[in-house]
Amino acid sequence: METSELLKKVRKIEIKTRGLSSQIFSGEYHSAFKGRGMAFSEVREYTPGDDVRSIDWNVTARFSSPFVKVFEEERELSVVLLVDASASGLFGTRSQFKQELITELCAVVAFSASQNNDKIGVIFFSDKIEKFIPPKKGKSHILRIIRELIEFKPENKTTDIQVALKYLNNVIKKRSVVFLISDFLADTNYKDALKIANKKHDVVALRIIDRSEQELPKVGLLKLKDNESGKTLWVDTSEPSFRRQFAVNQLKFEDDLRDTFTKSGVDAAKLYTHESYVTPLINLFKKR
Repeated sequence: METSELLKKVRKIEIKTRGLSSQIFSGEYHSAFKGRGMAFSEVREYTPGDDVRSIDWNVTARFSSPFVKVFEEERELSVVLLVDASASGLFGTRSQFKQELITELCAVVAFSASQNNDKIGVIFFSDKIEKFIPPKKGKSHILRIIRELIEFKPENKTTDIQVALKYLNNVIKKRSVVFLISDFLADTNYKDALKIANKKHDVVALRIIDRSEQELPKVGLLKLKDNESGKTLWVDTSEPSFRRQFAVNQLKFEDDLRDTFTKSGVDAAKLYTHESYVTPLINLFKKR
């Protein structure tokens, strides 16, 4: 991609997502993701109604007048975007590819974190760790992340979520908020790793879906291609038995994924390529 074209895309995403972050998401984000605890801020004179347990007896004795300790939430967090960069993201039958939706979501979260003075970092993964950008603050850092999201080309095409979660646990030492962003079209060998990750961090799953992956269009003979394996397959979408089996398989996949998130204690949201992500994201934040 030419530099001028890339900059235009970055600017377009910045304008849209920064506005959403400041107008819609910043308050919800602040409420949904708490700081690490309470930190001492100052002392002030006691006023009727203050909790006597907060009296600072050393200062009180020094001034012969009651003073209380004031605490504030230790707000600063580290936020990590754990981004599925595999080839299945290059799919979309409606308004955009899944990868384009992932880019916007990451930008919204990044600007929301920035407005709360939180650090933001990214781990790109396929069936290996493709790239790691450590958490930092600042607009220039966020714009770098957006540029990477737009033009990043992974070396591998397939997906291994377990590899990503194990790397996360090894490289991010301090408890962080982790957004695991993927279509989750992968082997389910990551269940134990997800439980461990959510004990160490605060993990939130954002599942990216294209409607055609759940509801097969009735268009007769259709050639399907798996972007990750490269395999192709001809199917007859007008065949009732095939459509029934497809629906059964999808329901089982949905149930298994929901069960995985529930048992791991992970909050999750479904985000579709043909719908606005604003409402489901706000609902997720409010739920927390």
